Amino acid sequence: MKKVLFTLLVLALVVMPVMAQGSKEAASGDDYKLVLKMSHVFAPNEQLTKSLDMVVKKISDRTNGAIEIQHYPQSQLAVYKDGVEQVARGADFISVEDPSYLGDYVPDFNALVGPMLYKSFDEYEYMIQTDLVKGMLKELEEEHRIKVLALDYIFGFRNMKTNKVITTPADLQGMKIRTPGSQLFIDTINAMGATATPLGFSETLSAVQQGVVDGLEGTMDAYGSNGSAEVAKNMALTQHFLGTCGVYINVDVFNAIPEEYQTIIEEEFTAGAQHMISEISNNYEATKAKLEAQGNKFNEVDSAAFAATVTSVYENMKGVTPGIYQILQDELAKMPK
Repeated sequence: MKKVLFTLLVLALVVMPVMAQGSKEAASGDDYKLVLKMSHVFAPNEQLTKSLDMVVKKISDRTNGAIEIQHYPQSQLAVYKDGVEQVARGADFISVEDPSYLGDYVPDFNALVGPMLYKSFDEYEYMIQTDLVKGMLKELEEEHRIKVLALDYIFGFRNMKTNKVITTPADLQGMKIRTPGSQLFIDTINAMGATATPLGFSETLSAVQQGVVDGLEGTMDAYGSNGSAEVAKNMALTQHFLGTCGVYINVDVFNAIPEEYQTIIEEEFTAGAQHMISEISNNYEATKAKLEAQGNKFNEVDSAAFAATVTSVYENMKGVTPGIYQILQDELAKMPK
């Protein structure tokens, strides 16, 4: 009996590594399948949705369908804070949101996309490659289990959209402006002189039409594609935020994906961001001209006056590194000219 048991034990020790290797190969082979749901607020015809549609298809093609990302635009699933929470909790979910929502976990992300900070897309692209931001990303991963696949799905500078010409902060006094639910957005619009009114975008156009709010804020791409130009005929070029989204997935969900598929996912989300930046940049003037032909108007503003109003936003940010605004400015000063 002892000899039989010994023989069985030896066989088990020999076979187990082979079985384990077979399981590993199966996980990365034809039998592997993962379905991820991806959600955001953007409309189907906005560039972010189009660029992400391209990413989803390329990932599916390159993994032979092993990685299926089901894409839900226009708030069909959890968005904003709720979407990022899904990621943090470990759901098979990809959240696409403004990086300010990461500020609930690492407060310095609020400052990273703070008001009146950037004058060009290139400045932001430079900033997110700095050691400063890499440290923020590391903290987000290690402490909160959120992995950032991209931070630069840039959709343009955000501007005021109303039926009143806005040139100075005084013009916003007494006006209610729709914002997303981000505290950074709320604080900024209030500081600029308006009353921030958080609403889901699905409610926004009717709210403007009914006078519940006096306007909204957003980018040229959004103005040309999501219907806001039909209810707010004037865009004041405040450029108070650089509009960008990040793409977030749970660290443990990502790490459980076979390595070759991880690489494909990262490559395609990076490529999708660059595609989007190119499309937004190339289409800006054409979109503006089309809107002007439809009776929409655009005006410059007193940028210095608006910039002065938002200094308090940085001063009142909770939990950020002391002096974070100056730290960010110092980083930008290092950017090669």
